[in-house]
Amino acid sequence: MRKSRSLLARSACRFARRTAAAALLASAALAAAQTSPPDVDAAFARFFAARTPDEQAAAAERVVATGIDVDEAVRRLRNGRTYGRDVARGTIDRSSRTADGEYFYTLDVPQSYDPAHRYQVRIQLHGGVGRIESNGPLRGASAARLTGAEQIYVLPHAWRDAPWWSRRQLENLRAILDAVKRTYNVDENRVVVAGVSDGGTGAYYIAMRDTTPYASFLPLNGYIRVLENETAQSDGDLYPNNLVNKPLFVVNGGRDPMYPTTLVDPVVAQLKGGGVDVDYRPQASAGHDTSWWPALSEAFEHFVAAHPRRPLPDAISWQSGPADLPSRAHWLVIERLADGRDGDPRFADVNALPAAAAPDFGIRASGTRINRVLRGSNAEQLGLRPGDTVAAINNQRVADGADVAEALRSFPPGRPLLLSVVRGGEAVRLTGRYAPGVVPGSGVMFSRSHASGRVDLTRSGNRVDVKCSGVAAFTLLLSSDQFDLRRSVTVVVNGQTVVDRVIKTDLRTLLTWAARDNDRTMLFAAEVKVAVSP
Repeated sequence: MRKSRSLLARSACRFARRTAAAALLASAALAAAQTSPPDVDAAFARFFAARTPDEQAAAAERVVATGIDVDEAVRRLRNGRTYGRDVARGTIDRSSRTADGEYFYTLDVPQSYDPAHRYQVRIQLHGGVGRIESNGPLRGASAARLTGAEQIYVLPHAWRDAPWWSRRQLENLRAILDAVKRTYNVDENRVVVAGVSDGGTGAYYIAMRDTTPYASFLPLNGYIRVLENETAQSDGDLYPNNLVNKPLFVVNGGRDPMYPTTLVDPVVAQLKGGGVDVDYRPQASAGHDTSWWPALSEAFEHFVAAHPRRPLPDAISWQSGPADLPSRAHWLVIERLADGRDGDPRFADVNALPAAAAPDFGIRASGTRINRVLRGSNAEQLGLRPGDTVAAINNQRVADGADVAEALRSFPPGRPLLLSVVRGGEAVRLTGRYAPGVVPGSGVMFSRSHASGRVDLTRSGNRVDVKCSGVAAFTLLLSSDQFDLRRSVTVVVNGQTVVDRVIKTDLRTLLTWAARDNDRTMLFAAEVKVAVSP
C-alpha cells in the first residue's frame, strides 16, 4: 500500500511538472505571437493595394516591420501586384485630384484587355488649349484620338488657366499615370507622350521638365518656340538640353499657317546638332491638321516600338532652376544649387543660337490672344492691348491658336495693316503699317530668369563620372539591376573622387522610391548623397 501511494505521488509530481511546462510554453508562444513581426504576404498585399503614393508610403512601414531581407523585397517588388480581370474597358471618363484641384481625363482600354499582359500606354494631349476657358470633361476625346496599335490611351484635359506647359499639368499627368498603373497592367517602359498642335508643344515642355516616366515624345504640328513667351516664363525656365535624354518623333506641315516647316526646320536642325535624337517627318502639302496620319501611322508606331524606355540609362544630362528643386531624371536628383550662371564653357548647350538680329512687332502672345504689349512698340502704336484676340489680318482669318507675331513676320516693313480683334466681346478694327523694331538676337532658344545647375553623368560598371556646374548637392539612386552593391561604388565629380565605398542597402529607401515611382523596373535600394565642392 505504501509502495502504491509512493507511485501515485511520483505520478502526480510528473503530471504537475508537465502541466507547468506546458503552461510556460503556451505563455511563451502567446508572448511571441504578440511581439512577432506582421506577416510578410499580408504586408505586401496592403502595400500593393494602396490607391495613391502617399497611401503606399504609409503601408511601407508595415513591410519594414516584417524585417524582410532587402533582396527578397526587391524580388517581390519586381513581380509587382496581381491585377484583376474585373476592370472597366472601353471608353471611360474619370478625374484625378492634385493639390491644385480636379482634372478630367478619358481612358480608352481595349475590350480584349488581359491582366496577364503588359500594355503600352499613349498619353495624347489635345490642342486648342487657349480656346478652352474652363475645366470640365473633354467631350468627344476618344473619337479625336489618333487610332494606332492596341494599347491603353490616356486623353487628359487642359484649359487656358492650366495649359500643358505648367507645373500643375506635370503633376496631373503623373497622378493619372500612377492611377492607371494601379488598375491596369502597364508596361512601364512603353509609356509615351504625344500631342497635336498645343498638345505637341506641350510634349516638348514635358520632355524638358519631367523625363523619367516616359519612353519618348511625339510632338505633332507643335512648335517648341511657342514656349518662349510669358505663359511659359511664369512657370519656370526651360532647358532644351534636357531633350537629349529621350527620342522625339516630330511632324509638321509645309502649308501649316501656324507652324510651317520653314519655321520648324531650323529648330529641328538646332536640336539635332545638339545631340537630340529627332525623327523628323515634314509633310510638304499638309496644313495644320492630321491628314497625314494614314500615311505616317505605321512609321509612328514603329518608332514607338523601336524606342522603349531605358529605366536605368548609363548616361544622363539634366539641368534645372531653383523653382523646380529637387529635380529628377531617372537615378539622378539635383537637390541644391550653388552660385553659378548658365553658359559654362565645359558644356555643349542645345539652347545656344546664333545671335542674329530679328524683327519684334512688340507683342507677347499665347496663340492669337495678346498677353502683353511692349511700350513704344509697333503693336502699341497700332492700338493693340493685352487681352485682345486677333481674329484677322488684312481680312484674312487667323487660325485659332496661331502665333500672331510669326504670321506678321513674312510681311515687308511698311505694308498697310488692318487688324480685326475681339476686345471684351466686341469686334474692333485697328489700322496702321507694319513697322517692327529690330532687336539683336538673344543668342538662346529660351531666355531665363534665374541661374541654373546642370549635371552630366556616365556610368561604367560601379564607377560614375560626373561633370556638374552650378550644383551644390545631388543624390544618386542605386539599383542592383545597374550596380553590384556588394562592391565599392566610385563617384568622381569634376575630376575629384568624392565617394569610394560599399553603399549599404536599406529597406526603407527601397520602399520609399517604390511607392513614389510605382514602377517594377526602377527599384532603388541605396542612395549616395553628394555635396559638391565649390
